[in-house]
Amino acid sequence: MKTSIVFTAVALRITLGWYMFFAGIEKVINPEWTAAGFLGGAKTFPEFYAWFALPVNSWWVDPLNAWAITLVGVALLLGVGIRPAAWGGVALMILYYFPHYVFPTVPHGFIVESHVIYAVAFILVSLMPEAYRFSLGEPLKKTPLGQIPLVKSILS
Repeated sequence: MKTSIVFTAVALRITLGWYMFFAGIEKVINPEWTAAGFLGGAKTFPEFYAWFALPVNSWWVDPLNAWAITLVGVALLLGVGIRPAAWGGVALMILYYFPHYVFPTVPHGFIVESHVIYAVAFILVSLMPEAYRFSLGEPLKKTPLGQIPLVKSILS
């Protein structure tokens, strides 16, 4: 296994984790933060996103969104549950992609913009075994907790 591939894969995992952790934690610690403005201004699938922006839904949408971003970041930084975290990152990027633009046009292009690039990067992290190096997942698999089948499947 080439060192440069391992370094690149691990660096991609850690930088995505760093990005997601800080994007999420700033929402978690800010009691005034809400996703309602972002969701309510959706340009593609406005009815779908407007439902999530309803005041009756903010009690669960806001913390779910903030904590999902944060926990994807923590998992990638620590290297625990890399595959589910990366696929969670893909799902979040897809959900964040559509409200910004009148699909399929985006500024400076057609279809592809930063959320698509992040989604592809998350997919790479989930599929590259090299991204799992230098993580806490492997040592945790050797503990009694890591021997529980559900936990073991998440750590793998």
